[in-house]
Amino acid sequence: MTVDSDQRIANMSLSLIYPLYLKKIIKKGRTHEELDAVIQWLTGFDSFTLQELIKQEISFSVFFQKASLNPNASLITGRICGQRIEDIKNPLTQKVRYLDKLVDELAAGKSL
Repeated sequence: MTVDSDQRIANMSLSLIYPLYLKKIIKKGRTHEELDAVIQWLTGFDSFTLQELIKQEISFSVFFQKASLNPNASLITGRICGQRIEDIKNPLTQKVRYLDKLVDELAAGKSL
């Protein structure tokens, strides 16, 4: 990852990415509630707070600043976008990739 790509990820709006996550998991037979449950596990946000943050169009940077990251998040491993999650140096980019990986696993039919 480059500094530019890390900055691009930090500035991405949750309100633009959340619908893409939702579309991906629904296409695979999963539900809105399951997506919210995965996000809640990672960030500590309940469904109401999550929806409020989406409406505010906050960036991933602000989203993860406000989050209480699950202490077990570091156990999320594997590849996302061709890179090993555990090798990502930028802490924010790593958190976003944790979320991406959880969404991918949910879409793949893994249990919550």
